Amino acid sequence: MAQRYPIFCDAPELAVECSFLAQELGLEVDPEVVTSPLSAAVQAATRAPWVGIAVASAPSIEQVIGLRSALQAPTTLIALAVLGSEPGATAARSVASDIGVVTTREIAPLLSTLALLRAGAAAPWVSSLRQLPTADRARLSGVIDTSQRPSGHLLKMEKRLLGWSSTGTDEPTLVGSAAHVADAIAALRDVSPSRQALHATLEGVDERAVLDVLFGPARALSDPASKAALAPYGLPMPLEELCSSASRAAAEAARFGFPVRIALASPDLRVWDSPDLVEDGVDNAARVRETFRLLTALAQSRAPQARILGVTVGATTEARAHLRAVLRPLPGGAVETTLGFADPHGIASDDSTTTVLPTSPGNMERVISRLRGQSIILGGGAAQRRLAVTDIADALLRAAAFVTAHAREVASVELRPITVLTGGGVEVREACVTINDAFEQTYQRASGLR
Repeated sequence: MAQRYPIFCDAPELAVECSFLAQELGLEVDPEVVTSPLSAAVQAATRAPWVGIAVASAPSIEQVIGLRSALQAPTTLIALAVLGSEPGATAARSVASDIGVVTTREIAPLLSTLALLRAGAAAPWVSSLRQLPTADRARLSGVIDTSQRPSGHLLKMEKRLLGWSSTGTDEPTLVGSAAHVADAIAALRDVSPSRQALHATLEGVDERAVLDVLFGPARALSDPASKAALAPYGLPMPLEELCSSASRAAAEAARFGFPVRIALASPDLRVWDSPDLVEDGVDNAARVRETFRLLTALAQSRAPQARILGVTVGATTEARAHLRAVLRPLPGGAVETTLGFADPHGIASDDSTTTVLPTSPGNMERVISRLRGQSIILGGGAAQRRLAVTDIADALLRAAAFVTAHAREVASVELRPITVLTGGGVEVREACVTINDAFEQTYQRASGLR
């Protein structure tokens, strides 16, 4: 009896399209329209090794993360088609691929994925293209690795369809058009090869010191306070001091050695929103004092009610790239993470991607490769690339461990920028931890006010 594939849809027309396209490939599918396709897929994965999902409405990141529980068995495969190109759909596809879900943008590649699995194509990205016409070879060339021994052969069949054969001479199995097969192979190839841990943890953290900083009403912490909360988790921070006077700033600058970086410290004004509130390369004590007065005066004129803590003074370091990360807690210990470039061009073009932490350095490289400016990080020699990816992954994992441990109190953590240093390593130059109202609610319940 032929294998039947359950496919859960959120619209009747998607179920009809699944049936029509599956019939063309000779696939036995059971499309079903349900209210919560992703939840239905999790339940079906307990009785079917391969499950399909096709949705026109982008699922939330929380819903996508819910699929992870069904992927714990190494033989389970879930294929997800999220239609559309809006940010929510793009983020859902990125996160799904990162947690091990085969992800496509259309239904036809989803069915081609199932057809390749039915044919026994364990690694179709190393298939031979020699028996295909020139046009079809061109459509598939970008996803096929020709440096390895082929695991099978793609052949031209009737009409516009291709078939897959393990030997090139046995009866091929229909797998779809060249364009759809290319998308399916890319989706199978790009699935994260390792199962992720469910949540990030870090041993030996002084949680009392962290809670001393976090405790209080809902608010956004200043950069110095945010760094104080994150420091016990070992995030790489620049060597710097908070200075409340011009003379103290000059003294600390002399201790660090010139040139130095001077940035305004305020819980109400963020340096990333006002680049003129930071000065790099200050090379003598007189300029340090002058810069202190200039930055504080500028801040007070811009926001008279803003709280000014002073400035942070730190050693100047040479940057290779500036990244921005925003981390938010998700149910079950996962951490939604948006990663992008923090330079003006990266911000203007919204060069960013979404993933879920924790993840491995290998998968972090895949995440970075989705950025349009990825060559800034991944360019250069292999050793330099591995070092940069490992350092970025380690910093984000430590931040994710902080968010996981304090998911009840922390609404978000923004690291901007995470500076990738020219000589190796990274440093979090600016940070903002946003606290929710958990402490206030606890107090109200304890005092009987609610």
